[in-house]
Amino acid sequence: MVRVRLSRGGGKKRPYYHIVVVDQRAKRDGKCIERIGSYDPNLETDKRISIKQDRLDYWVNKGAQMSERVKLLEKYSKDPNNLEKRKKI
Repeated sequence: MVRVRLSRGGGKKRPYYHIVVVDQRAKRDGKCIERIGSYDPNLETDKRISIKQDRLDYWVNKGAQMSERVKLLEKYSKDPNNLEKRKKI
């Protein structure tokens, strides 16, 4: 099964996450099928979450499952007024 989930990058105590499409059995930071976005929890601007919405819709229509965290990130990326709520993610 194909999943849309986060892959961690960045340094020690400076996380950076890629939103990736991977096989469910793959390692967290292993080989991915496609990178479709990013999430940087260290930023306080609108660039904190970026998702290629067309590619996300494509993979979901193909049957990919989204993780709970990716569902939240998608929700917050659609509404730019949720900057205060984004700090709590």
